[in-house]
Amino acid sequence: MLHDSLSMTGHLAIAINGETVRDVPNLVVTTGKGYVASRMKDTTAAAMSHMAIGTGTTAAAVGDSALVSEATRNTLGSTTVSGAVITYTATFAAGQGTGAITEAGILNASSAGDLLCRTVFPVVNKGSEDQMTITWSVTVS
Repeated sequence: MLHDSLSMTGHLAIAINGETVRDVPNLVVTTGKGYVASRMKDTTAAAMSHMAIGTGTTAAAVGDSALVSEATRNTLGSTTVSGAVITYTATFAAGQGTGAITEAGILNASSAGDLLCRTVFPVVNKGSEDQMTITWSVTVS
């Protein structure tokens, strides 16, 4: 009997002013899995295009469809695919999303949209002069 399964896992590296301060796992949520299935059919659903950061501390759950407390959302700076790994990168400049950042997500719109992944992590303090760069990899296996 043949058995095959498909899973999606990922992690993100958070850097402040070029220094990595967190490397955390993420959760691919139900809407994200539905998004992937939809994109296998056609391109009706827009491609993932934005990353959001926020201050919510509620644990990530498969039913999430947005961040709990979004602080800001930026257009992705790059998206690359290598084999079964897609990597998204976004930069939040000085003055953007400052404060005690504790959550992040990948979405396909500048507001609302489909949530692919969400993660919650220990506080990363982003000061008004700090630049935060997040590199987020999702592996399909």
